[in-house]
Amino acid sequence: MKRIVMQIPADAQYLDIVRLSLYGIASKMGFSFEDIEDMKVAVGEACNNAVLHYTADQAADAVQATEDELQILVEFEVLPDHLTIKITNSGAGFEAGAYMEKAGPLEGEDASGLEVGGLGLYLMQALMDEVNIHSAESTQVVMTKRLLPLQ
Repeated sequence: MKRIVMQIPADAQYLDIVRLSLYGIASKMGFSFEDIEDMKVAVGEACNNAVLHYTADQAADAVQATEDELQILVEFEVLPDHLTIKITNSGAGFEAGAYMEKAGPLEGEDASGLEVGGLGLYLMQALMDEVNIHSAESTQVVMTKRLLPLQ
């Protein structure tokens, strides 16, 4: 396994760096353009959530954190048959299971029935092969995309 780790400020202006890194890694692995675009959307949603909730948590707690403390950790785990991406922030945790359940398949509904904030999780689940959220004192989104053999 090869592991690429980056740490970015919890600021939306730095999210393109994560998407560009993902593009480079996934291209080298042999993912299709469509799969790479799907992963970029899913990772973008996870990073956006991390930025929004992390900075909101800091403001709500009236914590005067320095910019160095407001960081998002992004890890890419490269294996021969799949890519796993982990997005971690140390903002306050939340009840991940309930959100994942609400973001499950629409089952006949259209997207207008989703609650605000539910679309990001739904997109992550729809575009990636596996999505798990671990949340306690920090929140980590773990997404995996399998590399399908060329046909």
